[in-house]
Amino acid sequence: MKYLTKEVKIGIAAIAALCVLVYGINYLKGIHMFKPANYFYVQFKNVNGLTPSSPVFADGYSVGIVRTLHYDYTQPGNVIAEIDVDTELRIPKGSTAELVAEMLGGVKMNLLLANNPREKYLPGDTIPGTVNSGMMGEAANMVPKIEKMLPKLDSILTSLNSLLADPALANTLHNVQDMTASLASTSRHLEGMMRKDIPELTGKLNVIGDNFVTITNNLKTIDYAAAMQKVDATLANVKALTDQLNSKEGTIGLLLNDPALYNNLSATTANAASLLEDLKAHPKRYVHFSLFGKKEK
Repeated sequence: MKYLTKEVKIGIAAIAALCVLVYGINYLKGIHMFKPANYFYVQFKNVNGLTPSSPVFADGYSVGIVRTLHYDYTQPGNVIAEIDVDTELRIPKGSTAELVAEMLGGVKMNLLLANNPREKYLPGDTIPGTVNSGMMGEAANMVPKIEKMLPKLDSILTSLNSLLADPALANTLHNVQDMTASLASTSRHLEGMMRKDIPELTGKLNVIGDNFVTITNNLKTIDYAAAMQKVDATLANVKALTDQLNSKEGTIGLLLNDPALYNNLSATTANAASLLEDLKAHPKRYVHFSLFGKKEK
């Protein structure tokens, strides 16, 4: 025990403290030094601010971390990220790694696993990587468009201010307010009319409906067969009367159809008229009055 001097004990304690410190720092970074892991390499054109110890996700679940980053000087324009992931994670061939910028400025790596049950990447293989700028990238892409729109927005705001300052707009608003009040008054009048007139109209319609039902019931009680027989009999009588008028056997038929009788009647009427005129003109020829008797001729 002569070798375990005070200095050796202090040295052993310092080394142990240093190991604990290194392990604690790595643990806080998400690096589990004694946990088995598989190492892969991911090739990017731009890491977009990715740093070592950044988390690696697969389907939203943390499956590893970024171990180191180094620039590929043999192929300028490429950055290689070394990642370690859980040994149970199977990365099929055709999968890619994507960098996504977060709202607070951080960058995370997502493994987009392909559907390939036959082939998989082996530890040490290189996985292709892409960059997805996310919402921040889309916002950055919108900045030039917004800058182009600013002059138009300024012109629109100027026109809007001029429109709001126009007295005609205030008059129009007052007119709209008056129109709204008129419409409200008209609506109240219509409501009152409907409350008063609609029940009365409904009552009249009910009475008309009842009368119609009564008429319909009365029509049902009519003997249409007997009525038609009476109509047929009346038409037969009218036909018989018409036949008699057209016949020359009866007096009325002869009067209507015999021209000689008509001429005789016309001549008799003319003679009677002539006689009456002569009587009016020479009454003494036909009537003699004498107080002493008839005068001898």
